[in-house]
Amino acid sequence: MVFVALISWILTVCAGLYLLVIWLIEYDISAPGGAVTRLPRTVISGHGLLASSGLVVWIGYLILDRDMLAWVALAILVAVVLLGLTMLGRWIVMRRALGAALRARPRDALARARVPRPAESHFPIPVVVAHGLLAVSTLTLVGLTCLGMSGS
Repeated sequence: MVFVALISWILTVCAGLYLLVIWLIEYDISAPGGAVTRLPRTVISGHGLLASSGLVVWIGYLILDRDMLAWVALAILVAVVLLGLTMLGRWIVMRRALGAALRARPRDALARARVPRPAESHFPIPVVVAHGLLAVSTLTLVGLTCLGMSGS
């Protein structure tokens, strides 16, 4: 189970990095009135840095077989999930508001182009869903390992 958790964590990080790359490409700091995003940079940075550092701690647990490292990785993972849920909530609100704004506009392409679109509006929904499902499975597997249900 510990290696399945490792694979799940790596896949989750890969999906998160894909979303981060999209956000960085679409993030326009030169936009009038400031950057166009609804996700705070500190939350995005904290989410990514904590997820990466938690993965390093988990790898340390696999190498050293110290139970304390597994618990530290779990605590880090809980913080990562809380930050991720914060971003998910803001992303869902933004998607609904953007959808309402686009429905209110005429079908004219020029009018639709004038609707301000935050960087995160370009996230592919299947990747967001996969990232979330992988995160839940990672949290579950790491939690079960910490509780001694991994069979090792």
